Amino acid sequence: MRGTSRASLVAAEGRFEPVLREAGAQGRLLGEQLFALTDALDSSGSLRRTLTDPSADAEAKATLVARLLSAADPRVVEAAQGLVRARWSAEPDLAEAVEHLAFSAVLASAEADGTIGTVQEELFRIGRALAGQREVRRLLYSDTVHAHARGDLVDRLLAGGGTPATQVLARRAAVAPRGRRYVATLGHLGDLIAERRSRTVANVTSAAELGTAQRQRLADILARTYGREMQVQVLVDPHVLGGLRVQVGPEVIDATVLARLADARRRLAS
Repeated sequence: MRGTSRASLVAAEGRFEPVLREAGAQGRLLGEQLFALTDALDSSGSLRRTLTDPSADAEAKATLVARLLSAADPRVVEAAQGLVRARWSAEPDLAEAVEHLAFSAVLASAEADGTIGTVQEELFRIGRALAGQREVRRLLYSDTVHAHARGDLVDRLLAGGGTPATQVLARRAAVAPRGRRYVATLGHLGDLIAERRSRTVANVTSAAELGTAQRQRLADILARTYGREMQVQVLVDPHVLGGLRVQVGPEVIDATVLARLADARRRLAS
């Protein structure tokens, strides 16, 4: 996904993340409802064309998707309306964006209940267990095998184990591969988890080492700023001429937002 579609997805993620933080463990339900919308888009070319038509009225498209999701959670409806109001470079990009938000919702639920690290390990172990199982991998991907049968095969592989998020994601990867092989989807999910977990780590560059109390104060300030607990990792760089450079995922706190940390800097220096 590139260009206009990529920009639309990034904007949608920015709107949806605060919703997911507030939803907590309910994110899994939101994700499952977004998966249903993904399936509807994948199964209907006319729906995709209508909802991605740049000449169509954005509010008319938002009204249509609200009717389509009349039984869904209002938070899902709002996210979907934001997506269809946006512009997309290609028809399939909308369904890909919906699926991306669905994955994010399920992973956010695991983040909220403290199991996201376990989910990462479980998905990795599933992929590793399938390394020597060529026929099983084929069955999990083959379109000659009914989707429900592929899902049941995953359930047997899990044997009732796995966190709730792992169960949802592992089954989804088989039921709706969307052109990806099963292990490739597990790898994609692993990348999404790594990206999400990186957002809970603040990489701080400082001219001098920070003491334990200073690290905790900064972690508390960042937790309030980002709405989640933060782990502070400090790199000491003597070339830094005072102040702090803080990076959380792709976001860098620099002069454009430095005023928000002015009070923190004064307290850290005390």
